[in-house]
Amino acid sequence: MLARGPRDCALYAVGAGRTSNAMGYAFRIVNVFTIDDDRFSGNPLCVFEDARGLTEAQMQALARQFNLSETTFVLPPTREGADAHVRIFTPGFEMPFAGHPTLGTTSVIASPTYVGRAAGRTTLTLQVKAGLVPVTSDGTTWTLKTARPPETRAVDASNAELAQMLGLPDGAVSDQPLWVNTGSEQLVIPIASKELVRAAAPSYELLAKYGMSPTREEAMAYLWAKGADGEDDLVRFFFTLSGSVIEDPATGSACANLGGWHIATKQPLPIMRTLRQGEAVDRPSRLGLRVDAEGGVFVTGAVIELGRGSIEL
Repeated sequence: MLARGPRDCALYAVGAGRTSNAMGYAFRIVNVFTIDDDRFSGNPLCVFEDARGLTEAQMQALARQFNLSETTFVLPPTREGADAHVRIFTPGFEMPFAGHPTLGTTSVIASPTYVGRAAGRTTLTLQVKAGLVPVTSDGTTWTLKTARPPETRAVDASNAELAQMLGLPDGAVSDQPLWVNTGSEQLVIPIASKELVRAAAPSYELLAKYGMSPTREEAMAYLWAKGADGEDDLVRFFFTLSGSVIEDPATGSACANLGGWHIATKQPLPIMRTLRQGEAVDRPSRLGLRVDAEGGVFVTGAVIELGRGSIEL
């Protein structure tokens, strides 16, 4: 185990996030992008409250052990202006940015029961690989602003090929698909109707052919259909893992990239949308998207803490 340095970060008080056993690592399980008081809505996240002493290999092994979409590890910041350095791991690799881990981790380190000087704060800035992400709260609801403006690139597949990839008829792709990156690159595909979004059944082989990102170790597709006046939008996010197509319950980074899609396709700003995701995997989720008049992209979601524990290494 690595030696621990002095606790000279304002975020960390003595014993922050640590169990009485010096070899123990405290964690919390939270659900992010929940709906009202439903404790089993949203996307689950494991947050290790104080990851000092863990190696990168141990972080990856713990993420694989919990086998959630992502597991996060809180460390002292190394960049000016950050309140905490957060590393985000899927079971297979480290992510530069992800939405529900950012919101969920902030809710933990700012909670009144966290043993650190950030407890009770309503504004924090997290350092992730993609940059600095400011996060604010309104009760149990948290809002992040993306670390950087969106970058986009064209898709090397026709709309008909993308529809085939998704198991949908020709004409299902209703507007320009784009690769969008506000911190984590994803393929954003506008779909003609909610019914078609619900009917999507992606082919693993075609998803791997047309949806593979050179910046990530997986293929993916983010499907989106706009709701009628007064209705929420419907979204689904598919990705490949170990030879299978997996569906994510709620994807904050893709929500942010949808904001980037609106900017890139010159949609009128500002924009405020509520997105529904996860119904096909029995994890209903609600995400808020806002793009301001200057092109700032914001993602909002509610967080519920489900439980706590510790791991001994």
